[in-house]
This record gives sequence, structure tokens and C-alpha cells, in this order.
Amino acid sequence: MLTERQISGILRQIARQDVIEIGPEMSTGRLAALAYMAEQYGFEYGESHRTGGQNNSVVLVQMYRDPRPEARAREAATIAAYPQAGNGGAVPGMRQGSLKPLPEAHEAVARLKDRIGFDVMAKAADKRQKTIAWGWCGVLVLVLLIIGMPVAALAGGAALAAFLTGAFKLGEFRRQRIARRLTDAGFVSVQDEYGRQRFLRPGQQLPGHANPFAS
Repeated sequence: MLTERQISGILRQIARQDVIEIGPEMSTGRLAALAYMAEQYGFEYGESHRTGGQNNSVVLVQMYRDPRPEARAREAATIAAYPQAGNGGAVPGMRQGSLKPLPEAHEAVARLKDRIGFDVMAKAADKRQKTIAWGWCGVLVLVLLIIGMPVAALAGGAALAAFLTGAFKLGEFRRQRIARRLTDAGFVSVQDEYGRQRFLRPGQQLPGHANPFAS
């Protein structure tokens, strides 16, 4: 039932909006499957970010209506081929009643999962997030010094610094692996307005006020 409600909700957005949101979800696999479905209705992946309050435990995906004629033709063909989507019927690229990709959609869903994961990790590793993380490390040391625990301050600060260093390095390694997969699949590396690396289809531009998908 959850899957059907999600699909119905996304289709309602598609019918009324040029920018839709998918999620929030903990599973990037489910998000990628839903994003693939939206693509068949003439939308294009935009960006992803973590949300969910202090824990940032879930991910939200934004997608944009692609105004190009080929996208509009794809939408019309999908509507004709899947008239019962959102009402318990089949949806493009997925097994009946689930978000498990059919063989012909598996590669596209996998690359969407990569793009979602890469964007989320890139935002987590930007300068602002790193500054916040190191700032909390400094706060911990300062508090322990103030309350008269210099040994704990040294040990705690060193442990947290080692953890942050390892986490940032692991994140960079994972991003590099994803970047190689996306590059091998033909996606193009660009920088957004914040200096973060993003991956777009050839000819696509970052979402903005103008047509973001025009070459």
C-alpha cells in the first residue's frame, strides 16, 4: 500500500506541477525507482539532499519538468501505455505492485541511484559542513577544558578528529567510485553555483530559472 500511495502522490504532482518532490525516503534505491518512473512522464532529475530534522536521516529528491519535445512525447506514450498507473495498475519500468526494476530499467535506475547518492554525499562534504563538524570538535575540547578535564579533552578531541578524518576520506573514496561509474555511463561532470561537483546528461544544464535541459 505504501508503494501505491507514493506512486499516486507523485502522479498527482506530475499532473499539476513543473517541480516535484519525491520522498522523503531512507532508501536511495526506492527513490531512484520512483525518479525513473517520473522520468517516463517527462521529468528530469534535478538534485537530492538530506532532510528530517537534526538527524538528517532521510533523503528528498527534486525533479523538473523537461520542456523538450522528446520529453513531452515520452510523457504522452507513457500515459497511453499505463492508463491505470496510480490506481493499482502497472507503472513504467517496475514489476507489478513493487518498485523492483524490470531488466530493461535496471541500468537507468542504478545510475539514478548513483546520482542521488553522489549529490547527498557531495553536500555532506562541502566546506560549510566540514567547518561545522570541526567546530563541534573544538567545542568538545573547550568544554572539557573548562570543566577541568584536560586529559579527557586531549583524548576526546583526538578521537573525534580521527573519526572525522576517516569519515571524510571514506566519503571521498565512495564519491570517486560513483563518479567513475557515472563518467563511464556518459554523464558529464560540472560544478554548481556552490562549487559542488554534479553529474548531468550530455546537453543538460543545471536547473535554474531558464530551461534547465536545453543544450
